[in-house]
Amino acid sequence: MKLSGVQSMLLAGIFFALMNVSVKFIPHIPAIEIILFRSLFSLVFSYLILRKQHIPIFGNNKLLLIIRGIVGSIGLISFFYTLQKIPLASAVTIQYLSPIFTTILGIFIVKERVKPIQFLYFGLSFIGVLVIQGFDPRVNLLYASIGVISALFSGMAYNVIRKLKTSEHPVVIIFYFPLVTLPIAIVFSYFTWVQPVGIDWILLLWIGICTQAAQYFMTIAYQKSNVSKVSSLSYLGIVYALVFGFILFGETFELASYLGMGLVLLGILLNLREK
Repeated sequence: MKLSGVQSMLLAGIFFALMNVSVKFIPHIPAIEIILFRSLFSLVFSYLILRKQHIPIFGNNKLLLIIRGIVGSIGLISFFYTLQKIPLASAVTIQYLSPIFTTILGIFIVKERVKPIQFLYFGLSFIGVLVIQGFDPRVNLLYASIGVISALFSGMAYNVIRKLKTSEHPVVIIFYFPLVTLPIAIVFSYFTWVQPVGIDWILLLWIGICTQAAQYFMTIAYQKSNVSKVSSLSYLGIVYALVFGFILFGETFELASYLGMGLVLLGILLNLREK
């Protein structure tokens, strides 16, 4: 069954949410070490798929693929760090500013036209993010800044994926992500290593599976659909974070957070109406 860009992005959001929850369950394992295991899993899995389908492993536009790997790595490392340091919903709401950066950067990187009214809709979602964030005292300036950096570099990565849509297979794009990230993770993990034990190994494997699936469906979505349109769907991750954070970690927020969630969803629905 062939999935549309919107359907692929919805699936990506679900797998990203499961990944976020899993990372939160092992706060004693450094973020960079989690990324090391995640990258190793993704590298091997992607390689096997490419070999089985007889697809050239290193692709065609190597420079852009490396750039995608670099900016994606910075975005992922920053995000995993904030996931472990602040409440789940807070980390996700800051990182999900990425659709705004994606849309703005898309004007220059992939030359996409964005209707002026769409900026109003993104503005609604942006205000919703700020309301959900609610100046949470558990989030200091350092963590907030790292979260914004994650969103910015994620926006860059999504636009590079869009530029690669005509030249690269989705799995090749995914393959370059761990290919670039793994050496970085190995170096930093050497200085911060914590030995995983027991269920840690199961969670690390599960994180690898979830991120691989999420990356695949996200790549399909950005290659099939307008960048600004599918990126807005990622805001649904805020809803997942609020629900999982409350049920699994007992994280609570002010009533205003629900107003913010409504504004976010309203911005998504209005943006999806635009062609």
